[in-house]
Amino acid sequence: MSEVLNKPEVARIYIDARGPRFGAIITTTVLAITLVTGNKWILLAQGVVFAIGALRGPQHTPYGLIFKNLIKPRLSQPGPTEDVRPPKFAQAVGFAFALVGTISAFLGADIVFTVAVGFALGAAFLNAAFNYCLGCEMYLLLVRFTTK
Repeated sequence: MSEVLNKPEVARIYIDARGPRFGAIITTTVLAITLVTGNKWILLAQGVVFAIGALRGPQHTPYGLIFKNLIKPRLSQPGPTEDVRPPKFAQAVGFAFALVGTISAFLGADIVFTVAVGFALGAAFLNAAFNYCLGCEMYLLLVRFTTK
């Protein structure tokens, strides 16, 4: 990842890599509840969380603030850091799915709602369970293909 993101002209922000995974655990739970209940308001709230993460970074989301203020101080060792750009992109992808799902729910397109929530849930689960950020990997592929 570092060879793709190492550009000297770009000021980088680094975050604790455990934070986005913690957020993915909460996101997985929220999206699973959304899928089971079909509640469009929960998805709308999750969409707001994704929008904050996409615009300001995952460290500024409610889940990131919970991690920073309640979880991180109780951890014994400092964790690894990562560039904030891939997780921000992943949040933007999550926002896109939440937006599609929310709009389709309000329009009565239940199948589109279910598919959009399902895709977002799948990506969040991969990060929560296996520490594999699908949106981050998409970002790195886009950077590789657009910088050559």
